Parts: sequence; structure tokens; C-alpha cells
Amino acid sequence: MKKINTWFKRAGMLTAGVLVLAGCGNESGGDQQTENNELQEVDIMLDWYPNAVHSYLYTAQEKGYFEEEGLDVNIMFPTNPTDPLNLAAAGEVDLGITYQPDVITARTEGIPVVSVAAIVRSPLNHVVYKADSDIERPRDLEGRTVGYPGIPVNEPIVETMVEADGGQFDEVDLVDIGFELQSSLVSGRADAVSGAYINHEVPVLEHAGTAVEYFDPVDYGVPPFYELVLVTNEETLEEDEAKINAFWSAAEKGYTYMKDHPEESLDILFENEDQENFPLEQAVEEESLDILMGKMETEEEAFGTQSRESWEETISWLEEMDYISETPDAEEIFVNTAE
Repeated sequence: MKKINTWFKRAGMLTAGVLVLAGCGNESGGDQQTENNELQEVDIMLDWYPNAVHSYLYTAQEKGYFEEEGLDVNIMFPTNPTDPLNLAAAGEVDLGITYQPDVITARTEGIPVVSVAAIVRSPLNHVVYKADSDIERPRDLEGRTVGYPGIPVNEPIVETMVEADGGQFDEVDLVDIGFELQSSLVSGRADAVSGAYINHEVPVLEHAGTAVEYFDPVDYGVPPFYELVLVTNEETLEEDEAKINAFWSAAEKGYTYMKDHPEESLDILFENEDQENFPLEQAVEEESLDILMGKMETEEEAFGTQSRESWEETISWLEEMDYISETPDAEEIFVNTAE
């Protein structure tokens, strides 16, 4: 497998001018107010357009939890998958939602990004295939075309799964199909796709009439890495730790309210959807939120908390797969903002 450590460098640091501003803050506040009694601004960039996984943020905003913490929160959307990490690392935004493997890769590149909370505790990314195909296990992907959206971590995911099941990864035709995951699967351009989320592409396909099955990478040798984490940079964390903590306190309140009032929280989400770029479907988002509830916290691990074991296990896997060439210090990659 080719090395992909330079991915972030090729993507480049985009400026704030390319951002699409999605939300504005409020006008009076609490603990984090300045001497002039003004709210402190916090810019957060989502991993994608608003969907069920962001409901807790919009709920916190709608219910005034950010304002209670003295914060004026601006919720932004990315124009490139690397924007949340790169812009947070550069200090262009205060916080970004991104992927645990990408944070590890960034640290090996010398990018000073730090994870402050785990949003989704295990992979949403699954290998999806049509239910009427003769694919029954990962090694059946030999001799097949597997599409993926060009995001490099899909390569070690598929390789690990196929090899763990006794197959040969070099016999799999892994093809970059961009974000045409659903259409490629339906049309037969791909026999299976990696990079499809069980809380989005799967329910979308099924509601559109295409029955699908999928493999969970955790069942085939891939560690249960955090699918989504909240990141900032080292300087922001050092200089504005109180502001980051205040943000997370409000976010936790939003999450608790979302759990207790899922229908209302989804209504709030739909009020903030991006109709032009990413229109939402009620049934899909309801199913998505139900799936997410089992992945955003567990009986043993509270929402937002992170473990050193998870970071070390994911680092070891990426090293073994030649995804990274250096070993970052897990202690420097994350802090536990969640109590």
C-alpha cells in the first residue's frame, strides 16, 4: 500500500473566506462574557452539512445553552473534507469535527491539532453491498470492484477486513469513485462501497428501494476507532481552555436534551438544514439518530470522553498498515474535556 502521510499537505490550508456560515449567536450571556458584557465568539466547523449527528449542537444553540455559558457560537460547514482539521489546526476556527485516524496522521505531519472530545465512539463507516449479491464475507471482495470516496483511511480499512477474513487484498479492485457511493452501488459500477455510513447511506439506499447488507470493520480486525472527534489546536487550548470547556458544557446539555427529546431535537435540526446542498429526509434522520444513540455513548463510556487505550490501539493499527511512518505520543493528541 502506498504511503499517504502527505495527504494533509496536498489538501492545503484553506482560508476562512471559503467557509459557508451556517449559524449565528445570541446577544447576552453568562460565565464567559467579556468585561464589556459581550458574548465570546466560538467558531465550530462541522465535518459535513447538518444531519442527525449534529442535532445536539443545534439543540444547545436553540435552547440557549451556549448563551448561558457566555458564548456566541457560529456553526460552519466545510467545503473540503480536510477543512475542519486544517482550519482548527491553523487557528482559523476554534473547533472542528473530524476523524480520529486523520488526527493521528496530522500529528505525524507536525500539525498541532488536539482532540478534546469523542463525538461518535466507533466506526460508522462500513462496507456496504446489495442484499441480492453473492457477497457473504469480506474475502468475497476478491475480484470485485470496491468503490470508496477518495478518503485514504478506507484503504487500510478494506485491506484489514479482507486479510483478516483470509482473503488477498491485492486481488480487490479498490476504485476512487468520489462521493458517488450510492449511485455507483445501485448502477453496478461498484460491487461494494467503503466509506458508506450506516446512519446515512444505508437508510437512504433502503428508503429509495435498494436493499443492502454491510460489514462492520470492527468485526474483521479494525479497531473501534472514534469515527468523529472534536478538535482544536494547541495554542487555542492553552490560551482559551475556559472557553473550550464552556463550549463543551453547553454541548453536553444539548446532548442530554436531545436524548430526552429526540423528536423535538430533530425538528430543530430540520430548521437548520442546508436545503440546497444537503436536504434531509425525516425518516432517514430518525433512523440515523436511533443508530447514533448507541454509538455516541455506552454504559461504560460517557459522551465525549476519550481513552488513551483507544488512541494507542488506533495508532498501532495505522502503523501496522503503513498508513503512518512515525508514532505520535498519545498523551499529546487528546485531552478529556468531558467530565
